[in-house]
Amino acid sequence: MEHIGSSELILNPDGSVYHINLKPEHVSPNVIFVGDPARVDRVAKHFQKIEFTTQKREFRTIVGQFKDRRFTVISTGIGPDNIDIVVNELDALVNIDLKNRMKKERQTSLKLVRIGTSGSLQHDIPVDSMVLGKYGLGFEGLLHFYKAEHIFEKELQEAFIRHTNYPGNRSLPYFVKNDSELESQLISEEVFTGITATAGGFYGPQGRVLRLELDRADMNEKIESFRFKDLRISNLEMETSAIYGLSKLLGHKAVSMNAIIANRADLTFSQDPYQTVDRLIEYTLNKLI
Repeated sequence: MEHIGSSELILNPDGSVYHINLKPEHVSPNVIFVGDPARVDRVAKHFQKIEFTTQKREFRTIVGQFKDRRFTVISTGIGPDNIDIVVNELDALVNIDLKNRMKKERQTSLKLVRIGTSGSLQHDIPVDSMVLGKYGLGFEGLLHFYKAEHIFEKELQEAFIRHTNYPGNRSLPYFVKNDSELESQLISEEVFTGITATAGGFYGPQGRVLRLELDRADMNEKIESFRFKDLRISNLEMETSAIYGLSKLLGHKAVSMNAIIANRADLTFSQDPYQTVDRLIEYTLNKLI
């Protein structure tokens, strides 16, 4: 079995992994991802018991208990690059022997649930609603750095590239399915479903114009109008496809739950986004137990 070098898996002097500052005992079977470090505390206020808290850079973590279940809540910050750090380091904590720097023979599978904010791309998915991503659509290219072709939904990918006449100078978009078992635990009539698209930036990559002209001004319109069987692209954010792809490659279960605080089709924004996020937090915690 191959030894993992100290430059590849970096540990802090106390034995915790480099970026997220956690040790194996801090990782619960149920992990909640949030983007904003302040949102970690909004989740943890529902806990009956808190056993551990830490923060390094944007990565804030609280470990505690909600009713009869132990949770690890960690902020990822914004973007797929941070997801690459968090998912790989969490996996290392449960599936690599940190002392011997060897992969464990028996692999552990985590439940990873994102509670994030997002913008709707459809008129009938209003602000203050909740969306569960059945698929993640990645524009950012992260998964192309891994051997990941076998997890991509090829029919969806090909249909989307045809529909949008996708520019050849960009990274090839990819689609990855969520975990169906975890989806069935979180779904209800209160929640919209669709394809959650993941951009590599907030402004140009999501079609926003301030002072810079876009390369393809019609891209959001093409994304909104895409249909494949009973699927459409419901919302746009910056983490889901990376979570789905890395989780599937590493053997974890993942679902992205999204609080819709903006509607890009209507150009509207929630009057109380914090209340919308709190509603999604309570809904998700109760569904997970």
